[in-house]
Amino acid sequence: MTKEELKDRTKKFAIEIVKLFELMPKSLPNRIFFGQLIRSGSSIGANYRAACRAKSPADFINKLKIVEEESDESVYFLELLLASNDKKFHEKLQVLMREGEELLAIIVSSIKTSKQNLKS
Repeated sequence: MTKEELKDRTKKFAIEIVKLFELMPKSLPNRIFFGQLIRSGSSIGANYRAACRAKSPADFINKLKIVEEESDESVYFLELLLASNDKKFHEKLQVLMREGEELLAIIVSSIKTSKQNLKS
């Protein structure tokens, strides 16, 4: 996957979170969980873009670690939404959760590869 493809994928993830928020009941827990999810989910793409402009390989790795944290946080809030909402929303939440988990796996793999390349 190219960096442009990953930039697009992280942007799409954030947009899909917002679209789902618009469909969900506006209960207090949903507002709180979605507020956090929108922040972390959109931060994935923003921080990945920052990593692409890193000043050094070490800076790139440090910025990717922030992306990792935001990705993991997004998955957590998706888990909370899945556990606390009606089953009619489960499929859409699970699709987003799978995408969040895949983004997290891509970032973790990129960090490992970057660390290995830094040692070489």
